[in-house]
Amino acid sequence: MARFWAHWWDAMSDPRDVLLAAVIGAQGLKGEVKVKTFTEHPEAIARYGALHTEDGRHFTVTAARATKPNEAILALAEVKDRSTAESLKGTELYIARSALPAAAEGEFYHADLIGLRAEDEAGRVIGTVQAIHNFGAGDVIEIARLDGGDVLLPFTLETVPHVEVGQGRIVVAVPEEIESGEHGNVE
Repeated sequence: MARFWAHWWDAMSDPRDVLLAAVIGAQGLKGEVKVKTFTEHPEAIARYGALHTEDGRHFTVTAARATKPNEAILALAEVKDRSTAESLKGTELYIARSALPAAAEGEFYHADLIGLRAEDEAGRVIGTVQAIHNFGAGDVIEIARLDGGDVLLPFTLETVPHVEVGQGRIVVAVPEEIESGEHGNVE
């Protein structure tokens, strides 16, 4: 089962935008920006067409090159100098979910999981998927528990052995700490 590194939103149930990158700084004097990408391949960001911000600004990627995993340098048609590029630091760049290709059989976008029911292996509902995070050491799934509070779990095949987007659920191999009712993070 393939998993995409991306922060996507499911167009079938919620037509929200998809976060493709966040500007982390300026690069050079000609207005290029360095971005943290949320695409499987950093340079792929150029394939999605015009990007936009939450406040409605639009940017056209004219060139993209990967610099290291999950980072790229972008040339944006609307950004001509370093000071403009520097002013974009912290800006998140989005596309419409409908602009993404359909996921192949057995694959999914992370946003396809948001709002899904989280069940244990016996079919008991644990809660609802709230987010997929990556703080640098791997993906983490956040589940809002039915009894209140959130739990953060490693998003691995061992912890989440089944993802059934069409059925609206994921199956979680529930760690003992959750079974016993302890709240919070599970490491």
